[in-house]
Amino acid sequence: MALPPDFTLLQVVPELETGGAEQTTIDVARAVIEAGGRAFVATRGGRMVARLEADGGRLAQMPVQSKNPLVMLGNASRLVDLIRREKVSLVHARSRAPAFSALWAAQATRTPFVATYHGVYKANSALKRWYNAVMTRGDLVIANSDYTRDHVLAEHGLDPAKIVSIPRGVDLDRFNPGWVPPLRTEALREAWGIAADDRRTRFLLAGRLTRIKGHLTIIEAAAQMKAASRHDFLILFAGDDQGRTDYGAELTAAIAAAGLQDAVKIVGHCDDMPAAYLLCDVALLPTTVPESFGRAAVEPQAMGRTVIASNHGGTVETVVDGTTGWLVPPGDPAAWAEAMTRAIDLGAAARLRMGESGMSRTRQLYRVDAMCAATLGAYERILEARA
Repeated sequence: MALPPDFTLLQVVPELETGGAEQTTIDVARAVIEAGGRAFVATRGGRMVARLEADGGRLAQMPVQSKNPLVMLGNASRLVDLIRREKVSLVHARSRAPAFSALWAAQATRTPFVATYHGVYKANSALKRWYNAVMTRGDLVIANSDYTRDHVLAEHGLDPAKIVSIPRGVDLDRFNPGWVPPLRTEALREAWGIAADDRRTRFLLAGRLTRIKGHLTIIEAAAQMKAASRHDFLILFAGDDQGRTDYGAELTAAIAAAGLQDAVKIVGHCDDMPAAYLLCDVALLPTTVPESFGRAAVEPQAMGRTVIASNHGGTVETVVDGTTGWLVPPGDPAAWAEAMTRAIDLGAAARLRMGESGMSRTRQLYRVDAMCAATLGAYERILEARA
């Protein structure tokens, strides 16, 4: 069975700013359009809306990010109107708060409903477990890694036939070192204030400025490296605070207190991540809580860069310790200092060989077209079961 010619997908996601769930939303919308269907995204909005619309997708702007019960009821009504007006074939929710409105609207219109578990949500109470379980109440659950699938099965006692693991994909046309001209990396180097003759090994931590990303672990590791008389490194934090100004200020103060202003730079949001990874030598993913997948560990490997990542969550699936990078205990500055020192001392040629191993493995396992094909296959399965 193939998607029907009049297939219309409605994805519901809080925002289209930045992140793995947001990128996957854009990728799947494009795949549906290329398959001859139509793709709507209900969202508050964000910087990635332009990419959605450039691909032929359509924005349905509404405050689906809200957790206010009255706003959620209003969103459900708006979604019901949208589903009926546009003859939506399937609703796909990608976050818990919007999933309530999306599920209510799908049930009211008898429309198939699927949800993707993009994260491993904590549940310290029965109420929170009930809240999280909204993602499991539709026709099918998609987990973004085997790690996430195992968590959902253990947490919710779901029928294994009702959940499928579809790893996130990487756009290998965009994340292709052969397609990034030197002018792009040079423009980024200048924008980030890196001197042309700076030969220090460059480490990149890409991700929003939030505590779980582990920036403070890296600052402490850098302080230990400096105390050991290592000055041959430059660490770049690429991401914005998305309103978390207190944490950004805390990072700036920690960098200053350690005397690391020349060695650790907060460079802000980056729109050209392929060039950012090429500009640097090693990617860091020091998350203090498990990532369900860890896109920031896969994209640099697609660009031929080695990765140092926390030894938990989905990254144990995407990083092969000692082959494509290193896995390090989370929240352990001494272990991170040791791993980063090892990466420096390994030298450029050996790091390049590791990067090539990571690139080859990524191209085999994490292609965005494979992820989209599996997702569209899941849609077909749902529609067939409903027929």
